[in-house]
Amino acid sequence: MKNVIALVGRPNTGKSTLFNRLTRTRQAIVDATSGVTRDRNYGKAEWNGYEFSVIDTGGYVNNSEDIYETEIKKQVRLAIDEADVILFLVDGREGITPMDQDIADMLRVCNKPSYLVVNKIDSASNYNDHIEFYALGMENLFSISAASGGGTGDLLDSVVQHLSDQKEEINENLPKITVVGRPNVGKSSIVNAFLGNDRNIVTPLAGTTRDTIYSRYKGFGFDFYLIDTAGLRKKKNVEENIEFYSVMRTVRAIENSDVCIVMCDATQGFESQDLNILSLAQRNKKGIVIVVNKWDLIEKASNTHLEFEKAIYNKIAPFNDVPVLFTSVIKKQRIFNVIESAIEVYQNMQRKISTSEINNVLLDIIKQNPPPIQKDKVVKIKYITQLPGTFPQFVFFCNLPQYIRDDYKRFLENKIRSLWNYKGAPIDLFFRKK
Repeated sequence: MKNVIALVGRPNTGKSTLFNRLTRTRQAIVDATSGVTRDRNYGKAEWNGYEFSVIDTGGYVNNSEDIYETEIKKQVRLAIDEADVILFLVDGREGITPMDQDIADMLRVCNKPSYLVVNKIDSASNYNDHIEFYALGMENLFSISAASGGGTGDLLDSVVQHLSDQKEEINENLPKITVVGRPNVGKSSIVNAFLGNDRNIVTPLAGTTRDTIYSRYKGFGFDFYLIDTAGLRKKKNVEENIEFYSVMRTVRAIENSDVCIVMCDATQGFESQDLNILSLAQRNKKGIVIVVNKWDLIEKASNTHLEFEKAIYNKIAPFNDVPVLFTSVIKKQRIFNVIESAIEVYQNMQRKISTSEINNVLLDIIKQNPPPIQKDKVVKIKYITQLPGTFPQFVFFCNLPQYIRDDYKRFLENKIRSLWNYKGAPIDLFFRKK
C-alpha cells in the first residue's frame, strides 16, 4: 500500500499549514491570501510508526472568475484518485459554505476513507463551533488547530488505522533533476509531457507554479526524481511575498538537485536572466543541460539552430562544454532527448578516473605544455589524483601552487574534458604544495 493522504478543501482553510505541520517542514507556502497553493504539493510524514505521503492541493473553488479554478478542481480530483485517505478541511470560524457542501458531495461518492477536519478551533470561545459541520453528513469529524497542533494527534491516531505499517523503501541515490528557468518558458509543460499526465497546473499565465514539486519518473530504463520549480524572475519583479518565497523554494531546489535543466524561450533568446539562472546552477556545482523551448515558433534556415547554439555558447563562455537541445513541448519534439541528456550529464558527474590513468595521460601533456614561468618561478606539477565527491574534483600537487595562472587552470580543465567525457558536469581543480 502506498499510504497517501490528500488534503482538500476550499481556499484559505489551513491546508498548507496542516501540511507543514504533518511533514514538519515549511515546504508549502502559507499566506493569508486565498488560493496560494495551486499545484499539488507532496511531502513525507510519520506517525506512530506509520510512514505516509501527504498531498496539499489547491483550494477547491466553484464558479469563481479565477483562471485557476478549473485547473485546481482537476488537481483536487487527481489527488482524491491518488489518495488512500482524504482530509477535508473547513474553516471553523466561517461556518459551512456552499463550496464546503459541494466538496462533501464529491467525497461521499469517492468510496475512500474521508475525514471532515474543522480547522481554526483554537480557543475556548469557539470550541463548540465544529458542531454545525455535522450537517454536512460526514461520519468522521475532528476539530483541530493546524497552527498550534491542537487535536492533530487524535486525528492522526484515527487516520493511520487505514494505512499499512510497511515502510516504503526510498532510494536516496536516485538522481534529482530540476527544471528551472524564467516564468512561462514551458517548465511545467515539459514535466507533464515527461510524466504523461497533468501532474502540474499549466495555464497561459506566467508564474503559475509557486511551490516546488517532486515527481518520480520510472520508465524506459530510467529512474529518477523530476523537480518542477516556480519561475525565477528578476528581483525587481518579485513584488508579492508569495513569489519571493517561491524564488527561495527554487533556489533551494537547485541546491538539492544533481542536474539542472535550464529552459529558455526560443522566441526571446537566451537572455541575461537565463544566464543568471545558469550561473546559479554553476555556483552550486550542478550538472547543466540547456533546453531551448518553443523552437516550433522560429522561422528556420539551414543553420538557424547552429547560430542560436553559437550565440548561447558565446554568452556562457568559458563554460561551453554543455549540451544544448531545441524542443517544442507543445508538439512533443525532442523532449525525450532532454531526459537522455540529463541522465548522461548525471553519469558524467559520477565518472571516476584512476590515479594511474590520469597521471599517465596528463603528466605527459603537462610536460609538453608546462605552466608559464611567473616572476622567474618554474612550476612543476608532480602528481594528480581525483577526490571523492558528488562531482569531479582533481588535486594537482606541485612545488609552487600560488603561481598557477587562471588561464592555465582552464587549459587543464579543457584537457580533462576533451580526454574524458564530462559534458555538462562541473569540474573543480585544486593545486596543493607537494
